[in-house]
Amino acid sequence: MGKQTNIRLDEAVKAAAEERAKRRGLSLQGYVADLIEADVNQSRAAFMAGAAAFLAAYTEEFEAEVGEDRYPGLPGKPAQAAPKDAA
Repeated sequence: MGKQTNIRLDEAVKAAAEERAKRRGLSLQGYVADLIEADVNQSRAAFMAGAAAFLAAYTEEFEAEVGEDRYPGLPGKPAQAAPKDAA
């Protein structure tokens, strides 16, 4: 079950939203929830596409720096400490 959120709308905006909700067979609450969910999912999809493009553009650099991840999603070997300079 979702959390309840209150919003304030101008009367004209509320009336227009209620009309659009009615045309879609939704309550005003359902209509607003669908709009918010669509916006969040669109933002998430845009972020993931950007991240994928970034990773694709720098694949060679990542592999040169950290090597190929042969087991994605699993924890790797513990990082080895850098050797200390003998003084």
